[in-house]
Amino acid sequence: MAATASADPAALLGTGLPQVRNTRRRWSFGDLALVAFLLAQCLDGVFTYVGVAAFGMGAEGNPVIAGLMTHLGHGPGLLGAKMMAAFLGVTLHHLQVHHVVAALTGFYVAAAIGPWALILFL
Repeated sequence: MAATASADPAALLGTGLPQVRNTRRRWSFGDLALVAFLLAQCLDGVFTYVGVAAFGMGAEGNPVIAGLMTHLGHGPGLLGAKMMAAFLGVTLHHLQVHHVVAALTGFYVAAAIGPWALILFL
């Protein structure tokens, strides 16, 4: 009689066992840029909503956002614009254009969050 040994799963099932990889990885520049971009979008959305509620639609300087907020309502218009910006930022991240995401983050901080922070808190 032949000696028995454990069977190879690939021979029995037709596929091998999945290989387990170490999925831990360090944060990259692109990941940090995307997180900062999404945080900037959230802060801009909150500041814009509070600013428009406190000072009226005349306080919003972006005519596209003002138009969306006028026609769809303050919350839905602003949420739609911020969700679209977030989607486009994630798309740029997946295309690995991280320097553009970082530059847009800086632009939002300088042109949107900074002015709203000065108006609302000073």
